[in-house]
Amino acid sequence: MRSQSRRSAFDIVYNFHWVVPGEAARAMQAWAGGVEGFLKRRGIRAIINLRGRNDDLSWWKKETALAARNGIAHLDAMLDSRKLPTREMLMRLIEAFDTAPRPFMVKCSGGQDRASFASALFLIHRGGWKALAAARKQFQRFPYLHFPKRHQRWLKAFVEFAAEDARGAPLAAWIADTYTPERAKAWLDSHGLSDGYKAIFTSPTRSPFQW
Repeated sequence: MRSQSRRSAFDIVYNFHWVVPGEAARAMQAWAGGVEGFLKRRGIRAIINLRGRNDDLSWWKKETALAARNGIAHLDAMLDSRKLPTREMLMRLIEAFDTAPRPFMVKCSGGQDRASFASALFLIHRGGWKALAAARKQFQRFPYLHFPKRHQRWLKAFVEFAAEDARGAPLAAWIADTYTPERAKAWLDSHGLSDGYKAIFTSPTRSPFQW
């Protein structure tokens, strides 16, 4: 398995990093091409697409066709970097973590924001709340290039909200039994982050950067 210290040009171009070496990785959308061989060399067996199912868009068609050609599982789990997720969105993400063959790769548009969020939640789901410190590191500016805009500041704060609100319950159980975006909103507002998100998610707003 390639070490993180020996990063190739494609690792840099695609903002690719191992979250747990040999088990889970994170990256951006493969806009520049050449991703087929790249995934093969790293043994990626599943892609968890954080941009949601988009049957009518060329990037989604190309990505799913590539996955089918190479026997790579493709799972869609929609997140919005500016809108607080619904319970169903987070449950779908956890389901993707549980069902994706290893190693899998989570990817969004730039591999900076939604990928940081999903990777942090994966570490907590995998290792429990003792993995909180490692989860926080998934939001580092370097090497992950997480430079959140105003309405993206909730992403990193969500991990702290979850840790406090879960009261020791496993992440998946907390999401299924307790979490609501309204609880997240109330916590964020009470912690000075009322402008750190745009809204509660209702429907995706497409843009070249989000979808």
